Amino acid sequence: MGHVKKEITIGILVSIFATLCGLFIYLQYVSPFGFYETLEYVIEDNIIGPVIALAAMPNLFVFFIFLRKNQDYRARGVLIASITTALITFILKFM
Repeated sequence: MGHVKKEITIGILVSIFATLCGLFIYLQYVSPFGFYETLEYVIEDNIIGPVIALAAMPNLFVFFIFLRKNQDYRARGVLIASITTALITFILKFM
């Protein structure tokens, strides 16, 4: 049982890292403004939810990589983190 929890935790951590990388890429390279200007804009206009949803897109690739390598429990961890991200995005939408 400890092995399963470890694998799921690894999947969750990889998912969080992938989301943070996606957020950085969006803020740094996709936006026409600089990193800090885009971050200020996102916070001021209260559009953090959609930005987080876009930033979570790399989770899709991580999920399929884990499935292809038959690491089902790690893929399950990515799925748990992705569902949590979706719930946070949903909550932020209505705040």
